[in-house]
Amino acid sequence: MKSLVKLEPGFGHLELIDVEEPTVGEDQVKILVKYAGVCGTDLHTYEGKYKVNAPVTLGHEFSGEVVEVGLNVKDIQVGDRVTSETTFTICGKCKYCQSKNYNLCSDRKGLGTQQDGGFAKYVIARKESVHKLPENVSYLSASLTEPLACSHHAIEKGRIQPGEVVVVLGPGPIGLLTAQIAKHKGATVVITGLEKDEHRLVKAAELGIDHIVNIQEKDVKQIVNEITEGYGADVVLECTGAPPALSMGLDLLRKKGRYVQVGIFATPEIVVDFEKIIQKEIEVIGCRSQNPFDWEPSLQLMNESCVKADALVTHQFTISEWQKAYETIKSGEAIKVVLTPVE
Repeated sequence: MKSLVKLEPGFGHLELIDVEEPTVGEDQVKILVKYAGVCGTDLHTYEGKYKVNAPVTLGHEFSGEVVEVGLNVKDIQVGDRVTSETTFTICGKCKYCQSKNYNLCSDRKGLGTQQDGGFAKYVIARKESVHKLPENVSYLSASLTEPLACSHHAIEKGRIQPGEVVVVLGPGPIGLLTAQIAKHKGATVVITGLEKDEHRLVKAAELGIDHIVNIQEKDVKQIVNEITEGYGADVVLECTGAPPALSMGLDLLRKKGRYVQVGIFATPEIVVDFEKIIQKEIEVIGCRSQNPFDWEPSLQLMNESCVKADALVTHQFTISEWQKAYETIKSGEAIKVVLTPVE
């Protein structure tokens, strides 16, 4: 079968090649891929900025149809419409595995990074990671379950309550999904972007986000102060990974506010204004990926139309059109791109 494989480290080295069709293990599920979303991690991997276990088929956001199950798989049947968590193997022994916080297991291996992922006709998933799609969730929407689960994880970390004012920094796919969940939670939501994000900010307005702010045109702090009688936001979720956004987020928060870092910085060393954190007693929260607890709630959010994930998909390409997909994303033209397999 044709598979989009990162062959070796460094920039590029991502090629569509013929690989052997995978076989299912006794505790595994074989899935015919319908759609696979392109994540920022895939871009970083292509550019040589993110290390994977090359050679490996990329793609960790996907949906599909079950075509074969292993001998020990009882609750999943051939023909089921499914998606899968990215977790493929874990140690199963550490305190994080025992509490199902698999994202923190040091021995965890994930689909699309250490194990072949969804940029292919078929993908193999472990039975525990597979989730059946609810009736109203299409294959297209389901291919965004993983980023939605990451957003759900961030919202849970922020402990958002009805009536709170929440600022989402960055209108990328994660930001737009996070803003929708915060809105569903009953928060008043402010989302920010730059001039180059105009089409994403338009999408945020279409999705019903309360306040849309181009920070190159409007003073977001003034807007937040007007909404909060000068106190500041209850929660800030930073979804850009841009160091200036960190400083902005701390500045926008009220005293005893909660700051959740969702975006990944390009370098680990970031200048932080700890004076604001100390004097305002800000709670700073790290947020990494997602966990099993985030998947079923995410599917239900889509099933009940509380989150419109498929509305973010602006472009579709086949895996043979990777270069075109990459250029479309880098140009800023796309919000979310999905790939489909080829024979």
